[in-house]
Amino acid sequence: MSRRISPVIPGFGLTLGYTLLYLSLIVLIPLATMFIFAASLTWAQFWAIISTPRVLAALKLSFGTALFAAVINGLIGLLLAWVLVRYRFPGRRLIEAMIDLPFALPTAVAGIALTALYAPNGWVGQLATSLGFKIAYTPLGITLALTFVTLPFVVRTLQPVLADIPREVEEAAACLGAKPFQVFRHVLAPALLPAWLTGFALAFARGVGEYGSVIFIAGNMPMKTEILPLLIMAKLDQFDYPGATSIGVLMLVVSFILLLLVNLLQRRVETP
Repeated sequence: MSRRISPVIPGFGLTLGYTLLYLSLIVLIPLATMFIFAASLTWAQFWAIISTPRVLAALKLSFGTALFAAVINGLIGLLLAWVLVRYRFPGRRLIEAMIDLPFALPTAVAGIALTALYAPNGWVGQLATSLGFKIAYTPLGITLALTFVTLPFVVRTLQPVLADIPREVEEAAACLGAKPFQVFRHVLAPALLPAWLTGFALAFARGVGEYGSVIFIAGNMPMKTEILPLLIMAKLDQFDYPGATSIGVLMLVVSFILLLLVNLLQRRVETP
């Protein structure tokens, strides 16, 4: 008679219960509270808050710069992941640590450092000013800050997938006469695309909600360089809790819709 081996982790029912309890306490209940508070407003009041030119300008800036930063990191992150996985060279471990630095570094420290470097009186900022454009206190500076803090998401998502792709597959395609671009398009890209979309979605989501690294380099000028998280903080400082909650709900809904679309696209790509 075979002896039944007890699982290391409890069964489905118990683990699902713990998961839902933890998720409810940490995520669902706080978000539901925000929606309940916003529901105390009439639709006309809610629409009047979120349709003001200042809110729309901040919405466009936050999502536009986050999207652009995620695209940049999608390209640069793929290149970095390829170099770190495919090659061995002196200083590789140092580059690995530098990529993880935005995870450990307080975002406010990153914002101060970037502002000191790219401000009009900074090393790079002076050169940019002499060429006739500004980096700090512009949407370009915000994009730069978001690119800094979201780079690890793309690199760390792509690295394991690249490591699992045997080099023999690429060599076989090359032996059959495929050119380098054809090898990438027909062999590597299908395997990398789902992971790339995941890294892109994570970078985009982090960029939309980023606050600490942006407030210093943005300049925080309403209608120009004011991001949504900063506008929410401004509403809270003015004790305008309905306004802050309404903007938060708008930000949450738009972010959820965009992430849902990315996830649906990822699932469609993964389906053979």
